Amino acid sequence: MFITFEGIDGCGKSTQLGLIADLIEAKGFKVHRLREPGGTSLSEDIRNILLSNKSKINDLAELLLFEAARANLVEEIIRPAIERNEFVLCDRFFDSTTAYQGFGRQLSFDIIQELNLIATNGLKPDLTFYLKISLETANIRSHNRIHDRIEKSGREFFERVLSGFDFIAENDSKRFIIIDAEHSIIETNKKIVDKIPILNV
Repeated sequence: MFITFEGIDGCGKSTQLGLIADLIEAKGFKVHRLREPGGTSLSEDIRNILLSNKSKINDLAELLLFEAARANLVEEIIRPAIERNEFVLCDRFFDSTTAYQGFGRQLSFDIIQELNLIATNGLKPDLTFYLKISLETANIRSHNRIHDRIEKSGREFFERVLSGFDFIAENDSKRFIIIDAEHSIIETNKKIVDKIPILNV
């Protein structure tokens, strides 16, 4: 099963992914814990370029780098794991590209959809959790962090990104589950656990 976690930085994706992975492993299943961009040697190198505050990257180059990292991750890890009936949990996937580069950077949706399809060879998550928080909550939670290049894109950019995630969730409601992540880690985790059948057996 392929499960992804989406949302803006500070929503708790990484934390919840780790907690859910622990629970699934406790049931005796093999779980792969991944992040995008990243997860392979090449993809991690691309991640460092994309997020570095020293990098000067135009919007189209940014999009292509994300897709290159994704293509490598899918080919090397995600698809083989799924074929072995193992669990794959990923912090971000192509929905982030649609939200950040489509809505945030305002690049062509047609181009993004085509590149998402090429990079994944048609692979889609079975289930996507959208951990929804406000920009105010995100800013409070990330107050003491050093912001990377993308996190410095400004309020208007992130307002568009949030609108993007809302739009995607509304238009793919069979795959997307919206989770109110404004509250505690424990409360958020309970909401996610309730939506994963294998954890309720």
